[in-house]
Amino acid sequence: MFDPREKVALFIDGANLYATTKTLGFDIDYKRLLKEFRSKGYLLRTYYYTALAEDQEYSSIRPLIDWLDYNGYHVVTKPTKEFTDSTGRRKIKGNMDIELAIDAMELVEHVDHFVIFSGDGDFRKLVEALQRRGRKVSVVSTMSTQPPMIADELRRQADHFIDLNHIADRIGRDPSERPQRMPVQGEFEDDHEYDGD
Repeated sequence: MFDPREKVALFIDGANLYATTKTLGFDIDYKRLLKEFRSKGYLLRTYYYTALAEDQEYSSIRPLIDWLDYNGYHVVTKPTKEFTDSTGRRKIKGNMDIELAIDAMELVEHVDHFVIFSGDGDFRKLVEALQRRGRKVSVVSTMSTQPPMIADELRRQADHFIDLNHIADRIGRDPSERPQRMPVQGEFEDDHEYDGD
């Protein structure tokens, strides 16, 4: 599936990956994830996409974003948008599909193998466009849930499908192993803290 001479780029749909691994019952160890894909080819770039609520002074995802940013990931964020739907319910929207697709297409001349961490069927057209340019595309999600977390049309379009459940032992850890940091005096400990270990 991977050729060690290939230039590889990872594109991680953060919200989708989080939902998938939560359903499967493990956390991604982002240090191990980099190591896993560096062993498969020349890892040119690793992108992580997530929307952040601007009005929140502290977000539980902020420590993860900071860690990724300092440890080899190119983090792409945008503020979430809040709106009221037709039934009067407050909704928050933070879709990163366009940003991911544009970044992938901009790298098409430099990357041999694109690895997209998402099960979102909206990415089928992107996969098709990359393939038309002669690029190989792998999609990472899971079929191990009911219903599957990957859209059937995306799985069929991809050159390769990698089930997260099959690589969990190499890139994941049990949520109970989540590192805890010591709180600074006068500060409450945040159990969502992530320090990358």
